Amino acid sequence: MILEVCYFLVWLIVLSWGADRFVFGASAFAKNLGVSPMIIGLTIVAMGSSAPEIMVAATASFNGNTNTAVGNALGSNITNIALVLGLTALLKPLSIASSVLKKEMPVLLLVNLLAVYFLSDFLLLKIEGIVLIALFFVVIGGLTWVAFNMEKDDPIQTETENEIPSNVPTINAVMWLILGIILLPLSAHFMVDSAETIARYFGLSELVIGLTIIAIGTSLPELAACIAGVLKNEDDLALGNIIGSNIFNLLAVLAMPGLIEPGLIDENAATRDSYVMLGLTGLLIIFSFNFIGSRHINRIEGLCLITCFCAYQFMLFS
Repeated sequence: MILEVCYFLVWLIVLSWGADRFVFGASAFAKNLGVSPMIIGLTIVAMGSSAPEIMVAATASFNGNTNTAVGNALGSNITNIALVLGLTALLKPLSIASSVLKKEMPVLLLVNLLAVYFLSDFLLLKIEGIVLIALFFVVIGGLTWVAFNMEKDDPIQTETENEIPSNVPTINAVMWLILGIILLPLSAHFMVDSAETIARYFGLSELVIGLTIIAIGTSLPELAACIAGVLKNEDDLALGNIIGSNIFNLLAVLAMPGLIEPGLIDENAATRDSYVMLGLTGLLIIFSFNFIGSRHINRIEGLCLITCFCAYQFMLFS
């Protein structure tokens, strides 16, 4: 079993690195084509941060493990808010000033409510998967419109431009993009296999393994990005990555089991986990949303989020 855990960690590292290379190559290639850095940041980078979850959910669904895929989507959102944002705020309070984030947060709440509704009958249907993936493309279009019409002095614009790779030869960008495309599904396949072996050994359900070991593992890139962002005083970008990732997790990741392996889901996903996710989303909005001026997510609020994460993990394993 120790060897299986090592396999899981190795493939997790490959998955995370592959996602990073995919985002790097796609962003550099798009910039070389003349695409606005803000559009790249709100779409390509945001989608890239959810690429590990999308690949894992698709792989699990093809293997017939719908609950693992559903758990990954819900668990990643819970982990992003409670663990990633909580740890980041403990390290350094986040100052939130971007008007773009104020537009994204209501979208995040609505997407959460839709996901809770779709799961409430303990079924994930193909039509619901179609609706989710269709809304995914609608949101991409909306974010593109926001990028074209945002205020020039919005702090997230400067922060995003600083993070988009520049002076990367197109051939290099394409090579990194192709490498990422190859590594993502390959590493996701082996990582899911290892996770399922570990779950069987410890007697864990498919849902719990998706909510915990896989969700935490696939959220590690967000943790690294958030910590790096706040250390460079790019607080709005750090929070924007979390919000964008959570929106895409529910639209693109949760769509995978609906499209590939629709059917019954574990009742706990509907009656427990989806409401934990919704509650944490509401808490995030309370902590960070302000109609006038800027707002801080301070260390006390970060500690509150970490406490929620620990309590949730205790609830899962008690």
